Amino acid sequence: MFILRLLTCALALAGASAAVADWQALPAKAPEPAANPSTAAKVELGKMLYLDPRLSSTGTVSCNSCHNVMLGGEDNRGGSVGVHGQVGGRSAPTVWNSAFNSVQFWDGRAPSLEAQAKGPVTNPIEMGMKSWDDVVVRLKAIPGYPEAFAAAFGGGDAVTADNAAKAIAAYERTLITPNSAYDKYVTGDKTALTEQQVRGMNTFAETGCSNCHSGPAFNGPTLPEGTPFFMKFPTFENGMFEAKYGFTQDKGRAEVTKKAEDEHLFKVPTLRNVALTAPYFHNGKVKTLDEAVRVMAKLQLNKDLSDQQIADVVAFLNALTGEFPKQQMPQLPGLPNKTFDYN
Repeated sequence: MFILRLLTCALALAGASAAVADWQALPAKAPEPAANPSTAAKVELGKMLYLDPRLSSTGTVSCNSCHNVMLGGEDNRGGSVGVHGQVGGRSAPTVWNSAFNSVQFWDGRAPSLEAQAKGPVTNPIEMGMKSWDDVVVRLKAIPGYPEAFAAAFGGGDAVTADNAAKAIAAYERTLITPNSAYDKYVTGDKTALTEQQVRGMNTFAETGCSNCHSGPAFNGPTLPEGTPFFMKFPTFENGMFEAKYGFTQDKGRAEVTKKAEDEHLFKVPTLRNVALTAPYFHNGKVKTLDEAVRVMAKLQLNKDLSDQQIADVVAFLNALTGEFPKQQMPQLPGLPNKTFDYN
């Protein structure tokens, strides 16, 4: 059962100074559930599945289409393009460091990476498969996949929806970007940040940003898997920003729970590599990071930051871009002499 953690703006303001002492570097390894320990074979299978567009009804869309590991882990679009050119209603969150989220999706509806991996495949707008049973039939028909599943999960009937999701999740837990300039700074290298970035780091804390965007991934406190950390967005009404960006058109968590008290609650997203993941917010309407900082200060903290303060915070946020592990593309198992009946 989800435990709702909702941090109010008042708490953010009251605790701003306390958060400064809580700067944390990103761990080099992500936590993994006891039910899905990582192995090299499982990770390799997960990478193949993650990159294989044959998991979509049209054979054109893979997990990587919307969460591109060659870039910032998403697609730099306001809404991702799925099968038949359909466009989703939310901006794709980054897959980099997603293993440090306690829940997945903007509305927190998936309690784990394993649960998240199953969703897009059968979403009619995203990958469009009618069922995971159909996915399993397709995977079993591709020579090489049954052997890869057996290597990852043992003998027997290893090609299952649960195992596919476990493999994808195991791969995603390797997608960590440590050793940013910020990480080096907080672990002792005081030359790692520029003077402006240090000013931005202090402004980030003093303004109140760090009480929601806290912890090693800047996505809130470290919580047990399945325990969401939500924040209402926007907290303060602003007619100009609403007319320009339409933030409240999406009901957030309430789209899942159908409860009025959950309207406009969203999972607090990571700020790791945020400089690479424009456009911003759940609807991808804000094109630049400086505007996103201005919007957040006004709508969440009711503060008007100066141009200099915004520039300093943006400089600090750029210091959260980490080192990306090299991605070696796998050879996907082929289907000799024929193809599937894509729709």
